[in-house]
Amino acid sequence: MGFFFLFSLFFGNLANNIKTKLMKKVSFLFIISICFLIAQSVSSQAYSSAQIDSIVKKAMSINPTAGVAVAVIKDNKVIHSKGYGVTSSITKEKVNGNTLFAIASNSKAFTTAALAMLVDQGKLNWLDKVVDYIPEFKMYDSYVTENFNIQDLLTHRSGLGLGAGDLMFFPDGSDFKIKDVLNSFQYQKPTSAFRTKYDYDNLLYVVAGEVVARISGVSWAQFVETNIMKPLGMQRSVGVYQRLKDKSNVAFPHSVENGKLHQLEHYIKNDESLGAAGGIYASVNDLSKWLMMHLNDGKYGANFNKTMISKKNHDELWKPHTNIGFNVKPTAPYKTHFNAYGLGWRISDKGGYITLEHTGGLPGMLSRTILIPELNVGIVTLTNTDPGGRSYWTIPNLIMDGYLGVQKTDWISLMEKNLQQNATQSDAATKAVWNTVAKANSKHIKHSDYIGTYKDNWFGKIKIYEKNKKLWFTSVRSPKLTGEMFFYKANTFAIKWNYQDMPADALAMFTLDEEGKGVRIKMRGISPNIDFSFDFQDLDLKRMKE
Repeated sequence: MGFFFLFSLFFGNLANNIKTKLMKKVSFLFIISICFLIAQSVSSQAYSSAQIDSIVKKAMSINPTAGVAVAVIKDNKVIHSKGYGVTSSITKEKVNGNTLFAIASNSKAFTTAALAMLVDQGKLNWLDKVVDYIPEFKMYDSYVTENFNIQDLLTHRSGLGLGAGDLMFFPDGSDFKIKDVLNSFQYQKPTSAFRTKYDYDNLLYVVAGEVVARISGVSWAQFVETNIMKPLGMQRSVGVYQRLKDKSNVAFPHSVENGKLHQLEHYIKNDESLGAAGGIYASVNDLSKWLMMHLNDGKYGANFNKTMISKKNHDELWKPHTNIGFNVKPTAPYKTHFNAYGLGWRISDKGGYITLEHTGGLPGMLSRTILIPELNVGIVTLTNTDPGGRSYWTIPNLIMDGYLGVQKTDWISLMEKNLQQNATQSDAATKAVWNTVAKANSKHIKHSDYIGTYKDNWFGKIKIYEKNKKLWFTSVRSPKLTGEMFFYKANTFAIKWNYQDMPADALAMFTLDEEGKGVRIKMRGISPNIDFSFDFQDLDLKRMKE
C-alpha cells in the first residue's frame, strides 16, 4: 500500500509541475529506479547455490537421512547440481551429482516420451486401440477392452481402484511377468465407471511399455536407453537396475527404524518391461539434461537444434487429460485452481504459473521432478531414505517457492508435524491390533480348520499351513509375503510378514462353511497409512479342492 501511495503522489506532483524540465528528468530516473528495484526484488527470490545447501542441510538434520541429491535448472543452465550425505549407511560413501538413485514413478514420463517418439515416426496414434497392438489385452468389461486406447493406459482413468494389482510387484521378488499383467485386468473389479475418475495405477504403464516393445522390436528399457538417454548424454542412467554394468556410486535404499537408519536391498524387478512404470536409475546430473529437453519443447543438443519429440506431441504430454480436482476459491500459498494428469505428468497452477511435476517412491527411495516452463525452471530431488523427513518434497517446494514468488512457508516444519501425526495414527492402529492379539484366547482355534490352498484369479495361490505348531501364510508367487498368523478375533488373524522393508502387516478374514472350515479369505492392511501398492483389499482368495 505504501509503495502505490508514493507512486500516486509522485505523478500528482509531476502534473502540477509539468513545465519543469528538471522534474521530468527526475521522474524518469525515479521510474527507472523503481523498475530496477522491482526487477531486483523478483530475481532475488531465487535461492543461490549456497542457500540451497543450507535448505538441504536443514531438511536432513530434522530426521535421519542417508543421502540427497538436488539439481536446479534456470534459463537452460544448471545452476546447482550436488549430492549430500551418503550412498550407504554402512560404507559411508558420499553422494555426488553422478550418484544413481531409483527414480520410481518418475520413469513414467520416459514411457510417454517413448510413445510420443513412436507417434512422431508414424508407427502409432495416441487414440489407437490397445488390442490392435496387444490382442490378448483384456479388461474387466468387453466394451472397455474394445475401446481402451493408448492414452487410457497413461491417464489413470481406467475405472480400476488405486494401485489395483500392484501386489504382484510389491514386495519385489515375485515371479509375475508381463503376460501375468495382461491376464490380470479381466479379474480385477472396477471401482468407478470407465474414464470418469482419477485413480493412480502402475500396471497399465507396464502395458504401455509392452506397446513400445512390440512396435519397436526391442525391450522398453533398451528403447529408452538407446533413443532417449544416449542422445541426451545420460551416460550412467539405465532402464532397470539389472542393466547396470557399473554398480559403483549407486545409492542404497534406507528405512528408519527406532530413529536409526536401516539399509535395505535394492528393489529388483524380474522382467525388464516392468520398468516402464518405475524402473529407471538415474542421477541428478543426467536428469538435468532430461528436464532441459522438456523445457525446450522436445529439443536438445548444444544449441537445441535437435528434435527428440515434435512440438505437437510434446504439447500432448502436457495437456490435462484427467481431472484430479478443481477449486473456485483456492488458498495460499499457491492458490491452485486445478490439478490434472497429462501423459506421465501431473499438471496444476501454482502462484499463477503452470507447473508440471511427478513423484516416485520405492522402498527406501523417493524422488520428485518439477518444471515451470514459463520461468524456464526445472528442479529434481532424489533421496535414498523413507521417510527421511520427506526431503524429496520439502526441498523442491522451498526452491520452487522462491521462483514463484509466493509467501514463504516452512515446509520442513510442516512435513515434520505431518509425519509425526501419521506415525501416531499408524502406531495407534497397529498397537490396538497387536494388543488385542496379545490378549486373545486362541485355545479354541483349530489350525486344521484354516489350513489349505487358496487362490485369487489374478494373484494366484497362497498356502495356509502349520509350522512349529503355529499357523503361517505364504504366497506361492510372491515369496516375501510369508508370515506367521496370530489369532485376532472371531475368524480373523493378524499376519506379521517376514518382509519388513515397508510397514505392510495385514489382517486375514476367513469365511467358514457349515462345518467351520475356511473357504474364503478377504484381507486388508493393518496400518491406515499402508502404501497403496499393498492392495490386499483387492484379493478374493477361495479355497481350492484338495
